[in-house]
Amino acid sequence: MAVSVSVVLLLLVLAGMQMHNRSLKPSHAITCVLLGFCLASSSLAPTIQSTLTSTASLVGTIHP
Repeated sequence: MAVSVSVVLLLLVLAGMQMHNRSLKPSHAITCVLLGFCLASSSLAPTIQSTLTSTASLVGTIHP
């Protein structure tokens, strides 16, 4: 399934606006879940995955 960039950007803007209000409602959670599904099926998924993996391994090496 090819996800257009405009759908991802629209959901990203909606999620950002909803998080700015600092109150989580069911509609906000649904928007964030839809954004996650769209990002997972986009061409950005491998880049996001490698960034998160690198960040997690970096945080795991930090000793207090």
